[in-house]
Order: sequence, then C-alpha cells, then structure tokens
Amino acid sequence: MAKAGSLGDKRPVTDRLPIDDALPDLIRALHAAGRAVLRAPPGAGKTTRVPLALAEAGLAEGRIVMLEPRRLAARAAAERMAETLGENVGGTVGYRIRGEVRISKATRIEVVTEGILTRMLQSDPDLPGIGAVIFDEFHERSLNADLGLALAWEVRQALRPDLIILVMSATLDAEPVAMLLDDAPVISSEGRAYPVETRWLPRPVQRSMRFEAAVAGLVAEAAGETEGGILVFLPGEGEIRRVEALLAGRLPPDCAVPPLFGAMEFAAQRAAIVPARAGRKVVLATSIAETSLTIEDIRVVVDAGRARRARFDPSSGMSRLVTERVTKAEADQRRGRAGRVAKGTCYRMWTKGEEGGLAPFPPAEIEAADLAGLALDLALWGTDGADLAFLTPPPAPALAEARALLTALGALDAMHRITPHGRALAALPLHPRLGHMLVTAGPDAATLAALLADRDPLRGAPCDLTLRLAAIRDPKGYEADHPHRVDRGSVERIRAEARRLARLVKPVANRYDPAEMAALAYPDRIGLRRKGEAPRYVLSGGKGAVIAEDDPMSQARLIVTTDLDGDPREARIRQSARITEAALRRLFPDQIKWQDVAEWSRRDGRVVARRQERLGALVLEDRAWPDSPEEALTRAALDGLRQIGLPWSDPARRFRARIELLRREGADLPDVGDDALLLRAEDWLLPHLSGRRTEAELRDLDLTGALKGSLSWDQAQLVDRLAPAHFETPLGRKVPIDYDGDHPSIALRLQEMFGVTAHPTVGPRRLPLRITLLSPAGRPVQTTLDLPGFWATSYTDVRKDMRGRYPKHPWPEDPTEHAPTLRAKPRRS
Repeated sequence: MAKAGSLGDKRPVTDRLPIDDALPDLIRALHAAGRAVLRAPPGAGKTTRVPLALAEAGLAEGRIVMLEPRRLAARAAAERMAETLGENVGGTVGYRIRGEVRISKATRIEVVTEGILTRMLQSDPDLPGIGAVIFDEFHERSLNADLGLALAWEVRQALRPDLIILVMSATLDAEPVAMLLDDAPVISSEGRAYPVETRWLPRPVQRSMRFEAAVAGLVAEAAGETEGGILVFLPGEGEIRRVEALLAGRLPPDCAVPPLFGAMEFAAQRAAIVPARAGRKVVLATSIAETSLTIEDIRVVVDAGRARRARFDPSSGMSRLVTERVTKAEADQRRGRAGRVAKGTCYRMWTKGEEGGLAPFPPAEIEAADLAGLALDLALWGTDGADLAFLTPPPAPALAEARALLTALGALDAMHRITPHGRALAALPLHPRLGHMLVTAGPDAATLAALLADRDPLRGAPCDLTLRLAAIRDPKGYEADHPHRVDRGSVERIRAEARRLARLVKPVANRYDPAEMAALAYPDRIGLRRKGEAPRYVLSGGKGAVIAEDDPMSQARLIVTTDLDGDPREARIRQSARITEAALRRLFPDQIKWQDVAEWSRRDGRVVARRQERLGALVLEDRAWPDSPEEALTRAALDGLRQIGLPWSDPARRFRARIELLRREGADLPDVGDDALLLRAEDWLLPHLSGRRTEAELRDLDLTGALKGSLSWDQAQLVDRLAPAHFETPLGRKVPIDYDGDHPSIALRLQEMFGVTAHPTVGPRRLPLRITLLSPAGRPVQTTLDLPGFWATSYTDVRKDMRGRYPKHPWPEDPTEHAPTLRAKPRRS
C-alpha cells in the first residue's frame, strides 16, 4: 500500500540518473530536519527526479511547489516529469507561469516561476495545501528566489514548522545557505558527466577584431574539428543575430542554426531544445541554456565568455544592461553542457592565462537590481527586511531609492508603510511604475503597460513611443510593407499580455493619452529640452538625457522617456513620447510649485536670483527675483566659491602654513585643508562674502582675516607665540618666516646675524629655522639648521672667500663677538 500522499501506482519507471544515488540520503535528511540543501552538478537529474521522489516518499502533506527561474525551464521540467509518469501536463504534474496555468485538482507537483511563489505567500502566508517548497537552480541568485526563500523560511519558523524547504543548486557554495536555514543538512550528488576536453585560445582575441566575427570564426573551427550538436553561449539576442548572419556559408549544408533566448515564442524555444531529426544543430543561446534545460544532442560548447546583466544605479534611478566577462562558476556551468550525452569538447574564447582573472561567482541579483518590487513586497509583508533571512541583504542605497519612488507613486506613506494603492500595485504582475499607471489609467493603459514590460518590438526605429503602439494595435502591424522592422513574436506576445492585464483592473472615469500614461509611470523622467542646438534634456528627476540629432523627437520641448540606456552621466533616450505642459499641469497639480532660487550660475560666473515654477528639476517658468534677501545671495556666492575653489593670496597661504606646522607638532588647532575649510565654510567664511556676486569678486577675496577669525582668542595667541609670522633680527628688523616645506625658513644677510649664538626656533618642539645666509649682494652663501655650528666650522672658509669679494664689509674672525650690522666698514680718513 502506498504511503499517504505518495504517487501510488504512478511510481516512475525510468533509466537511472546520477541523482538517484543521493535520493535516499536526501529523503532521510528531509524526514529528520524538514529542510536541506542539495548540491548536484548539471545533468544529474535533480530538477525532474527530486520532486517525484518527495511525492513518492509521502514526506509532504499537500502539494509540492518547485520554483524555476525561467518560464521555459518551468514548462520543460513539468513536461518531463509528466512524461516520466506517462501523463499529460496538468495531471499529477502541472505548471503555473505568467499568463499560463496548467494545473488541476489532481496536481501534486506544481512547477512555478519565482514571482508566483511570492504572490502565493503574500495572499496566504501559511501556504494552505502546500507541504514542500523546492528552490531549484538557486545558484542563479535571482531576486525573487532570495525573497521567496526569506519569506518561506519565516513562514516555517512562525506558522508552518511542518513546511519542508529544499534548496537545490549546481554551483552554489552550499554552506552559507545551510547556515541561513539553521544548519540544514547538505546532501551532495557527484553526478555522471562524461569527460569534456577544454580548449583555450592560443592568444587573446585581437582588439581590432569584432566580437561577433571572433565568435563566428571559433564556431566554424569547432564545427570542422568535432561531431555532434554545438551550443554557443552569447550575451544577448543582438549578438545571436549578428553571429547567425556571419555563419552563413561557413558551416556544412546540413547544419541548422536555431537561436535560443528568453523573448522567443515557446514553439521556437522548443525547436532549439529538441534533438535534430537530421544533420547537425548549432544552437546560438543566451545564458538561458546554462541551467535547467537539457539540450540532449549537444556534444560541443563554444563559450564566447560574455554575460549580460542588469545594473541599477541608485543615484540615477535607472537600470542599464552591461556586458561583462563570465565568472568561473558560469564558465563551468556552460562547460558541463558538453558532457551530458557523451564525451564532449568546450571551446573557450579566452586564453588559459586569462582564466585566472575571472571572478568566482556572478553577483546576486539583489546586489545590482532595481529594488522597487522588493521594497513593495517587504512593505506588504509588514517588514523593512532587516528581520528576514536574506542570504545577501538588499543594499541600503538602492532600497532607499526604491522606497522614495514608491512614496512618490503613493504606494507607501511617509513612514514607508504600504497604502491601499500600494496593495493594489502589489497584486499586479508588473513593476510598481507600470502597476501605478495601469491602476490609475485603467484598462486603456494595458497595451502600453505590456509594451513597456517587454522588449522593443520596433528595432532601429525612431524613439517615438506612439510608433510602437500603432504597430501593436494595427492588425497588420508587422506586415512586410511596414516602414520599420517589426518583431512579430514580440507584437503577439504584447497583445496577449495586454488582454490579460486589461482584465485585472477596473475602468476609470478619466481619459489619458499615451504620453500622459507614460508620465504616470515615469514622473521622474519627464524631460525639458535644454537651451541650445543639441537635443539635450534635463529630466524631472535631475539627471540628463540626450536624443539622436536626426530623431524626429529631438525638437520636442517636453517629452516623457520610457527607455534609457542608463548611462550615469547623460543617458541616451531610446523610447519617448511628446507631452504638453497643459497635460503636466493636469497630472501633477500638487507637485508643480513656485520656488525662489538664488544660485551660482557656472555658465555666467555669477550669482543669479530667480523665481521659478518647477516640476522637480524642470523649470516651466522663470522670472527675475528682484527683492532677493542678502543671506540667500551670500549663500549662493558660497556655492560658487565651492565650485571655483578657495582663492589663496600669499598672506593667507603663509598664515595657513603656520597653523599646519603647529598641527603637525600636535597643537590643538582646526584642520585648514581646503576640503575641511569648505565643509565648515558657513561658520567662518560666509560673513566675508556679503556683497560679492561675481567670480572676479570671489577670486579677489583675501582669506587671511577670515581664517584668523575662525580661531579662538587662545588659538590665535598660540599661533602668534609658537609660529610667529616674522623673525626679529638683532637689529630689530622683522624678516618674514616662510612656513612652506619641511622646515620653516628665513633669508637674511650674514652680517645681520653676528653675535647670535643660539639658533632661532619655532613651534612647541623648538623646530630650528632653516636660515639662508646671504652675501652683501643678496646671494645665498650658506644654508644652515645650526648657526653656532656654522660659526665654529664653515664660517672660516666663507670668510676667506667673501673677504676678497666684499672687502668693504666686515668679516671678523670671531663673528659671535661682533655686533650685527647691515653697513659697510667706515672709510678711512
């Protein structure tokens, strides 16, 4: 008799896989601890064997939910397990992905994409009817997987101690995850990979060679030296298409070259996965083929050594895709694809020496991603995230930026608590920006939301957003006579998603055009054209952006940009829509305000005072501010001084050097470096800037008085006593002391120091002055830090030399007994 919850007579009968040897230990660990970490290399069979083994063992009361990072992998895993059981998908094994559900009352194993688990937890935290949660391919460290594990672990600790949690990975460092799960047992499977020969380049790729040309050459070389299917790893669709074009005519006639990337239709993805019926297959794939998927006839891997990742910049509020070198973990994962079915070969497009420079693991997505969705999920959960078990805590700057955006959208209140509007956004399968647009504008915004959540369907077209919407809404939008190249698969996918999204929200009374909808989603990316001929824009969030000069949108005064390349200095606009000032006033009446502004104009080199009507950083109207207060103008002048730098006159520089000497000697005096002085400039410098408005007037400022005024009376007395500005000679003459350099120094006539038997010093540690003794003609004769020693030794030689040159001046044999003088000898009568 089968155990409660087991598969009973549906027990799978299959060929053995490497993971099968580890399953007994895994079942025992889960039975004893209710949690475990399974480490198994690619091809071991963990994705399709483990859920079936858990169900067969009857460990879980209820459904087993397994998370997959990608929709294609979720479908493929469910289909493979259903095939193992001799069933169709939707029976014992089903899947749930965005826009598609294949489950029934009989479903015991449910494969889902990661965001779906988060919504399941948020709607029913105790996960009713679910007995186990499996996190597959956790080494990819997706944001949703990290959040899902943190939430599921808290549920297990607080509500469901019976909930089984299993983390599975191919290349993950398992110990940190095991510690996170309260020292969970770690089970390892050695796998059964066939030997893979690794071939590196003999020398680095020449910088003059295009990346795609180098890849195509290496693929052609691999095809000529090996047999079996070839899997080529490339960063993205663009590189795939270019390599595909370059391979034309360079491969044998029986070679098919199917692409494989995430945005493809499922039927096309499946065609790339299934074995070739005849001839040879060369699959050009992104990192989607690294894990979960098994392409059964692959015996050769060509690794181009690049990976594409999204990087979020909190300072700009924008994400950008960057192409980086693969990590060692990714390279090993890719290499393993060549040893699934037979002995294989892996070609790496780098030298063996370059391999030592690869990073060990890719960054977790939580370290580099836009955290707006995470911040909303945390607020919905009722936490700031500090009490959740994150393997990598979310970075504070990115999380703060995300919360600021959510507050601006009305999803969080001032205390970062979720609002009713935020709850509505959290229920939608969209970025909070797009969710806000959809809820506010209603079903009419569904097409735009689907478009902005997907890839651009018009490659190479002008940046006008309405061109994309027209292609999507036109039934023949991708026919051959369309003026722009339209991606048919993208258009169909966007249309289907738009229909689904439209059903999720209620109609609204107000009507919005596409530009107004876009402004609702991107209130920080409304652009105002700067003065000048170049099409450069300042965005309402404060950053800069630029449009190509030949783009028709480049003459628009006001735009909303929905896609930028993320350049932190000045982003290039890829999609935008024209918007009117009247529309902005209608959309953002509470955010448009008059401000009195006194600021330093770098362009004009002076203080300007204006009254401005602003939307964020955009100045919609600008007037003079004739009655601006003196304090505001003076502070603006200080900002100007911070930009042009402190104007150091010679007296001010000498006074600062005296202070710095005493600080080095241990005196309790303030830091007078430029950075420190500017940091506290409001305290010591601001009163001295009154009436100064231009750069010339600021540069003419003598800082000596202000610097002296920054010292207390005791500090000023200390400086004058221990680091005096002058040395008083025996004749009563004051000689300036130069405090620059390693020793303070003076220069004076040798005869003026006659009779001085103690070397002059300054500072608390009696630092000797460097004395440059001059001839009667003012030329250096000797430099000394020991005047008595000079009189006793070198003076004799100097005297011999100088007597002949300057016979009219006194050169006594014993200078210590002679009176100081600046006069020549008296003439003899």
